[in-house]
Amino acid sequence: MRQAFVWWSFAYGREPTEAEALLRTAADIGFDGVEMLPESLWRAAADAGLEVVTLTGHDLDVGFNDPANHAAVSQTVSNMIDAAAAGKVPYVIVFSGRRGEASDAAAVGHSAAGLTLLAEYARSRGVTLLLETLNSKIDHPGAQCDHSAWGLEVVKRVGSPNLRLLYDCYHMQIMEGDLMRTLKTNLEWIGHIHTGGVPGRRDLDDRQEVNWRAIAELLKRQKFAGWVGHEFIPRADPRAALEQAYGIFS
Repeated sequence: MRQAFVWWSFAYGREPTEAEALLRTAADIGFDGVEMLPESLWRAAADAGLEVVTLTGHDLDVGFNDPANHAAVSQTVSNMIDAAAAGKVPYVIVFSGRRGEASDAAAVGHSAAGLTLLAEYARSRGVTLLLETLNSKIDHPGAQCDHSAWGLEVVKRVGSPNLRLLYDCYHMQIMEGDLMRTLKTNLEWIGHIHTGGVPGRRDLDDRQEVNWRAIAELLKRQKFAGWVGHEFIPRADPRAALEQAYGIFS
């Protein structure tokens, strides 16, 4: 498995002058990549030996579950696919959007219809789209892709290797638990994994409820070939938090 850390959560509340030092620190620990990194820091990441792994494709509150959004959101995501291709970034993250009047079943169909052509465009540009699962209980009220089954159904309907599920363990532990069974059963449809301690999106330590070592061992046994991205806000020293997370999954 290749490991990355998510920029926003580790840079949260830190001075911009610390940016390059944080990138070098992650590379020294052994990390292979960084996610959601501002383009102004891409050169610094490359100099540190880190790959930029993901870009956020659009506003997460306005997504593909409503056909009225398709034209505008598709154009925004197409532009991000082009930016990713130009920067050799392999993944662009997309979202369902907030629940509207459509039922869950209808919204699956709307999302699949909206993402089918985009997945083909992403394929032509050498990029893969990732539909992210979010929790609607705490962080993202109203998010429609708030259970793994919903997101997996969209991915399966589109039926393209260039659309995969971003399975966020932090969000899904809050919404449904049963992380290990879900991962083992559906790993062929999952292209990317995020971590984060529950509750609070903090370090992967003994102050939260997920058994990260068991999850890491499962992914190794299943020969998961994608990326694991650590998306949590460290309580204290980011180096110590990065070292701990990397050690669990390395």
